[in-house]
Amino acid sequence: MTIPADQRDWRRAVWPARPRLNHAGAKPRRGLDRWLVVMVKAATAGRVKTRLARGIGAGRAASFYRTGLAIEVRRLSAPGRWRLVLAVTPDGEISSAALPPGTDRCGQGAGDLGARMQSVFDSLPPGPVVIVGSDCPGLTAAHVAAAFRALGRADVVMAPSPDGGYGLIGLARRRRVPHLFRGVRWSHEKTRADTLANAAGLAVILLAELADVDEADDLVRADLKGLIGRLVIGAAARVTEGKSMLAKAR
Repeated sequence: MTIPADQRDWRRAVWPARPRLNHAGAKPRRGLDRWLVVMVKAATAGRVKTRLARGIGAGRAASFYRTGLAIEVRRLSAPGRWRLVLAVTPDGEISSAALPPGTDRCGQGAGDLGARMQSVFDSLPPGPVVIVGSDCPGLTAAHVAAAFRALGRADVVMAPSPDGGYGLIGLARRRRVPHLFRGVRWSHEKTRADTLANAAGLAVILLAELADVDEADDLVRADLKGLIGRLVIGAAARVTEGKSMLAKAR
């Protein structure tokens, strides 16, 4: 199911079959709200975390992704503070049983990452929207709360990542920002710079840095250990062991 940018029936976007009740058992509220959107992919080995897979294997990379996503959703769920929605790609996986259960979901639509995030920003009901990735082990509800507070006085909020991108981006949506992602070079050291250039003239607040996991080397950073438990530590150990063996071979 592809969601057009001018989506009007937001319930069809969030609930592909029939409207689900939220965790509190209440029907969705209309009017202003806070929306936390987690961008997710179908966790299929060989199709998800492909750069990480080159270091630890496709099966382990997919397992890492599924485990990390489940933990992230539990950690960020905060009924009454914001509404959490999984934005899924491809859209045909919106009802996948492999995704965390009990979650509201929408399709990301077509296009590159920028086009898909723009679709999400444009299709939800009024209120601030914060979009996060599904591969930031250090992301907590405190980061999300800080982002929504910042959107009370800014148009755009962003949490930089060490590789030149960002692990969180939010819009106050007091007015539409249609070209924020135009021409952005994705998975590039200039991703953040390109996005900030498009935000010229808008009030932007940069939050604390958030590290994500794209490649095997990211797993051995000290700040990631313990955040996703044995799966991360075990994968990090395998990466470290492999590097040690390679060094000895030289």
